[in-house]
Amino acid sequence: MGSLIEELRRREAAARAEAGRLRTRIEELSEDLARAEEQVSRLVIAREEVARALEEPAVAEPPAEQDGRLAGKPGPASPAGAVTVPPWQEGSDASVLPRAYQDLLEVAADAGRPLRAGEFAAAAGLGTVKAKVEGVRSKLKLLAVRGWLAGVPGGLFTLPDHAGKAAKPGQ
Repeated sequence: MGSLIEELRRREAAARAEAGRLRTRIEELSEDLARAEEQVSRLVIAREEVARALEEPAVAEPPAEQDGRLAGKPGPASPAGAVTVPPWQEGSDASVLPRAYQDLLEVAADAGRPLRAGEFAAAAGLGTVKAKVEGVRSKLKLLAVRGWLAGVPGGLFTLPDHAGKAAKPGQ
């Protein structure tokens, strides 16, 4: 009977070794699975961000001149994901702007007075964290350069007069 017990011990040791090898393999596969799931997550986010960037509203065509040709014919389309802010023209309304820029024009219209970038950021619901305020300041400067807003000394921005024809935010 001694040899039977030795045989069972040998088989038990072999089974334990096999179980240990399988546990190690499961750990390796779990790590591989975690890496693959992380990559899937990053790719999903990238795809969603690209889709969102491509959904930005296109710039509307400027009104036609009396002779039928386009006034200020736009240049080539912007690269994918680039936000375009066309120059203000008589008859333009804010609907040609991306939503974030329309929001800033609405804040300016609601305020009725010149505001600082931090006030725009707070009113737009972005908070007053420095990074958000600087992002808003960049947008405000672009809107000012393109004629949608007017810069006021002291770092303030307001709606321009446009000779009595104010920009129409939110339309």
